[in-house]
Amino acid sequence: MGINSERDIEANMQIGPTDQGMVRIYIEADGVEIPMDFEPEEAEEIADEIRAAAQAARSVAG
Repeated sequence: MGINSERDIEANMQIGPTDQGMVRIYIEADGVEIPMDFEPEEAEEIADEIRAAAQAARSVAG
């Protein structure tokens, strides 16, 4: 499965700070729970990558 392979999977995602000073991305799908903790700096890098991907997707769609 690659980035362009479509899948019909429903998932829930939550993002928030932990009580340990980390940023958690929590994904739940089909009974599987995936908590991913990141240092704040790493989370900011991920946010930048998401923004860049959104901008690139707009240029493809438009």
